[in-house]
Amino acid sequence: MREETEVLIVGLGPVGAALGVYLGRMGVKVIAVERDMDVYPMPRAAHLDHETMRLLHLAGGAEAVSKASQPLSAYEFRNAQGELLMGFSPKGALAPTGWPWTSMFHQPTLEHALRARLATLSSVSVRLGQSLKGFRIEGERVIAEVETPDGAKELAARFLIGCDGGNSTVRRGAGIAFDDMGFDEPWLVIDTVLKGGVTRISTVGLQYCDPARPVTSMPMAPGRHRFEFMLLPHEKPEDVTSDAAIAAMIAPYHDPAQFEIERRAVYRFHALVAKEWRKGPVLLAGDAAHQMPPFLGQGLCSGTRDAANLAWKIEAVLRGRAGDALLNSYQVEREPHLRMITGMAVALGKIVCTQDREAAAARDRDMLAAPEDKRMNEIIALEGMKSGVLPGGGMVAPDARFQGARLDDAAGFAPILLTREESEASRAFAASGGFTVALSALEGGAEAFVALMAGAPALLVRPDRYVFGAGEAAPLLAAWLAYLASGHAAAPAAAA
Repeated sequence: MREETEVLIVGLGPVGAALGVYLGRMGVKVIAVERDMDVYPMPRAAHLDHETMRLLHLAGGAEAVSKASQPLSAYEFRNAQGELLMGFSPKGALAPTGWPWTSMFHQPTLEHALRARLATLSSVSVRLGQSLKGFRIEGERVIAEVETPDGAKELAARFLIGCDGGNSTVRRGAGIAFDDMGFDEPWLVIDTVLKGGVTRISTVGLQYCDPARPVTSMPMAPGRHRFEFMLLPHEKPEDVTSDAAIAAMIAPYHDPAQFEIERRAVYRFHALVAKEWRKGPVLLAGDAAHQMPPFLGQGLCSGTRDAANLAWKIEAVLRGRAGDALLNSYQVEREPHLRMITGMAVALGKIVCTQDREAAAARDRDMLAAPEDKRMNEIIALEGMKSGVLPGGGMVAPDARFQGARLDDAAGFAPILLTREESEASRAFAASGGFTVALSALEGGAEAFVALMAGAPALLVRPDRYVFGAGEAAPLLAAWLAYLASGHAAAPAAAA
């Protein structure tokens, strides 16, 4: 007998789990299938930025992560002689979202927290030990064949979302190709546990731009440290993964006896973007849709943004508050942001991965020409969203204190309208499922919203916490409803 659901999620890593939580919080019927029975026990993703921590808070995972994470005091690129080529440091302890600018974290901790949150949602069914074998599209639905311990079964879903990683079965089944952004380098990743109860050996993330062998040294969650070593052209994985080889590579930087090796794996760092993120009722998110080198630590951050962008749109379409065209805005909005970040990661990777000694010497001369204090900068600021917002929108909204907690907690996964005074439009917004709050009711952090409003009487924030726009409440609401219908945001006539 064929089972019916509204959304079928394939893959229950952090992106699939966060997506499931977002949808479940809104009452969407979800089945999530995952081939493995347990969370992968080793750390993989290493870094979360403040935006992502805020989105994971909405998914119920940030608190557990924050207890098992540590911020970086700096991120530095140094040459073979140890000279600072460039570096970045946070602007302060907390970003305007209320979370640390950087958090080096333990991925299994996050995944366990998200799965625990999923277990509390009555509309979500998690199926472990099950895998997608194939699917076909019938009209507006997907009919999926899922292999279970009891044999193959059919599931029918309005939407199928592939969160199943770089070798995505969903992407391959949909016939979607990757666009290669021109980066492909092999690296050995070593995760270690610090011995003797040591919490950390550094709070600085380091890229050693040594043409003899580029190296990454990165504090992870407390008690853990990661090294990454670029493979040389003549090396094979078996040449670099023995205990002796790893100890010899660590020795120029730290005493190898300090570390117990937890994981060793050779990866190819890619820069790939799927050419289509949506094909009818089939959508991709996370590594299934894009992969990037790790030099900005934005891989999981980008996947989490995918989940946040996609979840509220799917719910709005399913419940008839938005047209199907809204889902076409998913790739339109996310891909430029993703390509910008990937391009930055590739650029940093090319600085790190230079193995030609003459080219490295020229790089060093150029970068060292600036005074050292000019080579340290504030942490890299990511551009905002370019579409799906009104002119002047697109930046990440701050958070604030409201009724003794976070405004995010009160609003949940809903759009937020901040107003200087109540109006018929603000009441209509609340009646349609939005969250309306007066600026005067904020108990802390209102100044950041006031700055964004720049004198406007209202500010509208999307559920994924990007600013939609500022202006009079009634035209804002009209523009929001038009966007939900079409997937295109255009300034209302009154604001033109």
